[in-house]
Amino acid sequence: MNENKNVVITIGRQFGSGGRELGKLLASTFGLEYYDKELLHEAAKQAGLCTEFIERSDERAPSFLSGMFAFGAGYNPVSCYSCSSTLASDGAYNAQSDFIRSIANDKSCVIVGRSADYVLRDHPRCVKIFVHSSEEDCIKRIMRRGDKPTPEQARTIAHKTNKLRANYYNFYTDKRWGDAASYDLTLNTSLLKMEDAVAIIAEYIRRRFGIAL
Repeated sequence: MNENKNVVITIGRQFGSGGRELGKLLASTFGLEYYDKELLHEAAKQAGLCTEFIERSDERAPSFLSGMFAFGAGYNPVSCYSCSSTLASDGAYNAQSDFIRSIANDKSCVIVGRSADYVLRDHPRCVKIFVHSSEEDCIKRIMRRGDKPTPEQARTIAHKTNKLRANYYNFYTDKRWGDAASYDLTLNTSLLKMEDAVAIIAEYIRRRFGIAL
C-alpha cells in the first residue's frame, strides 16, 4: 500500500493562460517546491542526457524522422545518431518521468506541464489541474509578459505551442490534453483572479484529503 503523504499539484495549461503564474503563486503561498523548466536540467543530469537535447524534446512528441540522440559522459556531452527520433524522445520523456516520480515521493510540490498528472497517476495525493483562458486574455498575457509584441504573433505562438503540448500529451498518455475528464479541476483564469484560484485549490485539497496546506 502506498503511504506517500506528500501533496503534489500538477498543472497542465494553455499557452498564455497563466498556468505557470498560478503554479508559482501556489508554491509561494503554501511553501511548496516549484518545478517547471528545472525538471529538464535535473532529469538530464541524473540520466546522463545532454541538457540541450532534453530541452529540444520538451513537451514535443517524436517527429518520426531520423534524429540525434545526445548523451552526456560526465559533463562532456557527446552525440550519436539514432535510426529514429522516437527513441531519443522516449529517452528524454523517461528521464523526466523518473525525476518527477522521485521528487513526488520526496516532497510536496507543484509541477507545471510535462504530463506530470499522467506520470503521477498512481500517486495517492496528486491533484491534477488544467488551466485555460479565452484567446483574447491569452493574447494579452503573452504580450504583457513580453513573449511577442503584436496580437497576431501572440495568437500564432499560442496556437503552435498548444498544438505541440497536445500532441506530446496525447502521444505519451491514454488521455486527451485539455479534456476535463483527464483532470480533477479545470480553471478558467478569464473568470477568476489568481488568488481566488489558489483558494479554490486549497479548499479542494482540504475537502478531498482532510488536510490544510
